[in-house]
Amino acid sequence: MTAQLEVQGRRFEVSNPDKVLYPDAGYRKQDVLDYYRSVAEAMVPHTSGKPLTLRRFPDGIDEGGFFQKEASDHFPDWIRVVSVPQRGERGVVHHVVLDDPATLLYLAGQACLEFHIGLATVDDLERPVLVVLDLDPPDGVSLTELREVVRRMCERFRDAGLEPHVQATGGRGFHVAAPLRAEREFDEVRADLRELAERAVRDEPDRLTVEQRKDKRGDRIFLDTNRNAYGQTMIAPYSLRARPGAPAATPLDLDEISRAEPQSYGLANMARRLAQKNDPWAGMRPG
Repeated sequence: MTAQLEVQGRRFEVSNPDKVLYPDAGYRKQDVLDYYRSVAEAMVPHTSGKPLTLRRFPDGIDEGGFFQKEASDHFPDWIRVVSVPQRGERGVVHHVVLDDPATLLYLAGQACLEFHIGLATVDDLERPVLVVLDLDPPDGVSLTELREVVRRMCERFRDAGLEPHVQATGGRGFHVAAPLRAEREFDEVRADLRELAERAVRDEPDRLTVEQRKDKRGDRIFLDTNRNAYGQTMIAPYSLRARPGAPAATPLDLDEISRAEPQSYGLANMARRLAQKNDPWAGMRPG
């Protein structure tokens, strides 16, 4: 079974729209398409101009999926694809760039549930426009404690001259991000963020860690700076996650931290949220 879809004058077929992709909740591919149509206006400005990595689940989240960087040959020629050199390797990867709702809906029709974006634009791949700290809690950390750490990391961002923005990841934790002017290369940006994280660990060694190995973190919250590197990615704002219940990465106002959860919003309620409030990251501008 196929369905015809038209978005912004682009027509394409979607196969198996009734295919169940989230078995626990019964959400079908059509539900995923409807979700991405509802968030496209808010989501596309955050993905535009950045190399995209797809995470596709043709048989649903219970059957395993795959990450895809190289654009498929069968993608229509109206989808923007750019060549991204591979650092330390020969050749390039041809990444999709998600600049418009038609591309978003086409990829959702290809069972892409998660959209991961680079932190630099294709115009200057060496200099990021975002810096991101991923707060990854282990099992057993209370939501109250996690929220407190998010607030304190926002304060540290401000002390460093950065404008903090918070995102519930739709997974286990939160991101604290800030816009950059694309003036410095990744290595310098990551080194500064690592120093900020290490200072936080020195102040709270029993609560926080920058230890890479999980078996050495204990019950401490991991301050992950590793996304701030050439070729690395973060989950795009408003992207669904391949997790039970179809949660989504959700930008938050800072005053929402005290009541937000990492999986507060998703396919079931994001459209209602966006109907009631503007995108909290809509005003994000280069720092």
